[in-house]
Amino acid sequence: MTISIYDLSIPVLTRGLTNLSALLEKAVEHAAARKFDPAILAQLRLFPDMFPLSRQVQITCDTAKGAAARLAGIDVPKHEDTETTLEELKQRIAKTLEFVKSVKADQMKGAEGKTIEMKFPNRTVSFTGLSYLADFVLPNFFFHESMTYALLRSNGVEVGKMDFLGSV
Repeated sequence: MTISIYDLSIPVLTRGLTNLSALLEKAVEHAAARKFDPAILAQLRLFPDMFPLSRQVQITCDTAKGAAARLAGIDVPKHEDTETTLEELKQRIAKTLEFVKSVKADQMKGAEGKTIEMKFPNRTVSFTGLSYLADFVLPNFFFHESMTYALLRSNGVEVGKMDFLGSV
């Protein structure tokens, strides 16, 4: 059996985004049960110099849609970073999921060897498609998804490891 770059990316990102949305739904339910505005949760930070939960979700989505697009050789959709509520963040995830799921395996044929350049404020990094996915996309995606989980869990939302992993 051959494993393609599609198999290592799109299903993994889809599952992670689906689980992220479920985490936010549990946060909405938590706030409703305790009668507080769930928008408060969107601004949580683990430490003052870290991004708030809202930005963690945005980066998770950006990483997923960027990977799907770059590996498929298509334009990365632009999403404005204007979400301030959990419901808006769930809509962002849904929009990202719709795009990621639209990418088909044949669009990624040969992507493991293609050159992908990422421009950062202080440098440009060149990857092969496979190193982009393995060394940048997946660690970055799961870092920001984990930060969202940690923010919710540390603030009393009843989520556990299986909420993060989803159905395995």
